[in-house]
Amino acid sequence: MTASAHFADDLKLVAGELCLDFANTVDWHASKSPQERLKDYPRLVSWSREVGLLDDAGERRLRREAMEDPVAARKALKRAVTLREALYRTFVSVVHGRPIDASDLELLNNALAEAYHHLRLVSARNEFDWEWAGKPQDLQQMLWPIVRSAADLLTSDRRLKLGQCADDRGCGWLFLDTSKNHSRRWCAMEDCGNRAKARRHYQRSRRHEAVGRQEARGTD
Repeated sequence: MTASAHFADDLKLVAGELCLDFANTVDWHASKSPQERLKDYPRLVSWSREVGLLDDAGERRLRREAMEDPVAARKALKRAVTLREALYRTFVSVVHGRPIDASDLELLNNALAEAYHHLRLVSARNEFDWEWAGKPQDLQQMLWPIVRSAADLLTSDRRLKLGQCADDRGCGWLFLDTSKNHSRRWCAMEDCGNRAKARRHYQRSRRHEAVGRQEARGTD
């Protein structure tokens, strides 16, 4: 089984935006014990392949490059994680209406400047499109479209739809709330939503049992 196939076994893309899915590569992000998913550079490459930032050839090329230069691969991973955490803090601040940290904004601006350095306008058949241009072996190339996604989101009205999972144990995952009445509370109903539903059912059952016991004692 390839590394990408292994990563895909539990890959959850629930955010509705590339930059938010990237920010969600930590489980229990808002808890005291966050669980890192991008534990090494190959996992970053696997995630990038699964979300469509790399094709098969690009994935193989970056894996070879990382094996040939492991120091550069570790630096690329460190930069990716640093960018992710700045994005996460920024998005959480937007969700809760808090001021954006100046150092995080500076980091995002620096990453954005580098990303746009690799962006080119191309034409074909009287149509125009954007294209990423850079060295095919650049170990940080997956960060360019991620930071562009973040900039596009933050400068649009879609940022008003940003939400964070309401799980009280600290899931912390982010998403775009596209529901009609802006009522989405969970990263995914089948995960945190169902757990919350089961917990409420259990608590109601316990309350009913307690009331039943009190009533039974009252008739003694």
